[in-house]
Amino acid sequence: MTGDQTLAAEYALGLLEGEELLAARARVGSDARFAAEVDVWQDRLAPLADHIPPRLPRAEVWQRIEAELSRDSGSAEVVSLRRSLRRWQWAGGLSAAAAVLLAFLALPQLTGPGDTLPDIAQGPVAAGPPLAANMPIAGTPLRLDFTYLPAEDSLLVGAIGLTADGVHDHEIWFVPPEGELVSLGIVTPGKVVAHNVPDAVAQALHDGSQLVLTREPLGGKPADAGAGPVVAEARFTTI
Repeated sequence: MTGDQTLAAEYALGLLEGEELLAARARVGSDARFAAEVDVWQDRLAPLADHIPPRLPRAEVWQRIEAELSRDSGSAEVVSLRRSLRRWQWAGGLSAAAAVLLAFLALPQLTGPGDTLPDIAQGPVAAGPPLAANMPIAGTPLRLDFTYLPAEDSLLVGAIGLTADGVHDHEIWFVPPEGELVSLGIVTPGKVVAHNVPDAVAQALHDGSQLVLTREPLGGKPADAGAGPVVAEARFTTI
């Protein structure tokens, strides 16, 4: 296979990380030939999962994962472990939703200050399918990545590649079918941060739910002012 075909296959399998993943996503949005190659691989690979029964790892497997990650979260061995886990998830027939959840559990260094991680040894808890959304940033090849994990009432917001301008912040809003917008927090440029999701929003989120991004003063929308101008929007799809 050519380099582009290999990259497209790895992207379709969810094996890319960090800057590689961000660069591949940017190419999907700007390079029609590469996007078509990704579609080909997704069409080839997706039906395979339909013929493999879902499996959950035994409790001792989660304990071994926890032990490895707690020893050194930044070592090359842990990076290799994360890649091996993703390949094992595909081979074992785990859904993409389980892969996203495991990636969240295995990357504590990416969560925001004060966020509490669940007990890895217990394994993921089924509570409805996760949702995902990509929000392109107009005029740039960058985008925000959103992953909602129902079991954790948590919204992962990935802003890798974005930088702060020192003048504005950007605020994330849930657009309900009726009523006022609900703030889901401020974007943290250059990081992946877990945001708590209010119960009312969690109950309303579904495939097709809309998010918008507004430009605000530093610190977010002032209490005595309306929301700033909308600069981007996205809709959730079920993983």
